[in-house]
Amino acid sequence: MTLILTFLGKGGTGRSTVAIAAAQKLAGAGKRVLLISQEAGPALSLLLGTDVGPSASAVSIGNQSFQAVQLRTTALLDENWEQLKNFEARYLRDPFFKAVYGQELSVVPGLDDFLALNAIREYTESSQYDVIVHDGAGDQSTLRLWGAIGGIDWYFRRFKKVFQDSQFYRSISPFIAPVTGAILSSGSSGDIWNRPESQSVESMVAKGKALVRDPMQLRAYVVTTDDAVAIATGKYLWSAAQQIGLTVAGTVVNSVFSPDPADTAAATQAFSPLPVTALPYSSAGDRWQPLVAALPDLIGPVDVPSSMTVDVASSTVKLFLPGFDKQQVKLTQYGPEVTVEAGDQRHNLSLPSGLSGRSVTGAKFQDGYLIISFG
Repeated sequence: MTLILTFLGKGGTGRSTVAIAAAQKLAGAGKRVLLISQEAGPALSLLLGTDVGPSASAVSIGNQSFQAVQLRTTALLDENWEQLKNFEARYLRDPFFKAVYGQELSVVPGLDDFLALNAIREYTESSQYDVIVHDGAGDQSTLRLWGAIGGIDWYFRRFKKVFQDSQFYRSISPFIAPVTGAILSSGSSGDIWNRPESQSVESMVAKGKALVRDPMQLRAYVVTTDDAVAIATGKYLWSAAQQIGLTVAGTVVNSVFSPDPADTAAATQAFSPLPVTALPYSSAGDRWQPLVAALPDLIGPVDVPSSMTVDVASSTVKLFLPGFDKQQVKLTQYGPEVTVEAGDQRHNLSLPSGLSGRSVTGAKFQDGYLIISFG
């Protein structure tokens, strides 16, 4: 199983430097490591001392070797467009995308995250790597990337049901099988919503949701300095990560601007009960080894509060939202869907069968936990 590490924090706290040091540490422990960067520009190549392109290639720093790739949206768009055209050509007698080339397409805002997410999925499922170190933007866009999996699941469930329950669907359903059989060259027929393709999408989304919630498959670390703004931003991102079920396994306090050791007292208090690790200042001539040596165990078992705890017997759900207070949290229920909004994140709760569909009867905010009661 491949473990994905990602890093959160305010810009300028040294996230990319920490990501590279993490790749070195894990490679030194004998792990097969891929460093994935979503940052455009030459910074990664300059830090690594070698050109990094859109295909995974070997990188050596000191005695450690790992692979690195810089995701480029245009290259991913071209590649996925060609895959779509090939898929279309297999099933349609008269493909209509064949005259459109990927190089003609502009990038729709937000599409870059979905392309990056798909690329990470493909690298993860290739079984070539023990650990993938993800160096993304480290802010809300990174959380939206990982939270998109749960969002896709909600849209798929809701719109599938809405469409199937509609009068329009009931009117055209007798014609779906013959029309589908006529269009698809394989001659297969049946309900378009229940074809193996849609089932595989549901399976893939379910795997993605399980990955986000499993710290042995995906975990984040907050990177901060001892600056008050950096600490506050990091705590906000930690709290927002809890919203999507992403485990933050610890906090790294980086000495970026001064040779003096960072004061970790403020970070230790802000991020309690997360473990806090102080990194030393590293000069340009001796950048990596001190950082690699100071990093914590990045892949061992995680002992931090769960983002959501369900107690079916008492009909309660506890959500750990450490950086918010009750004025910043909104709870709504529309039919069977229970939605929690905190900060810039909105999340639909995945409830077990014992609570799913039941009405919310009360909620309170206590010691960083939102406690929801069901009737």
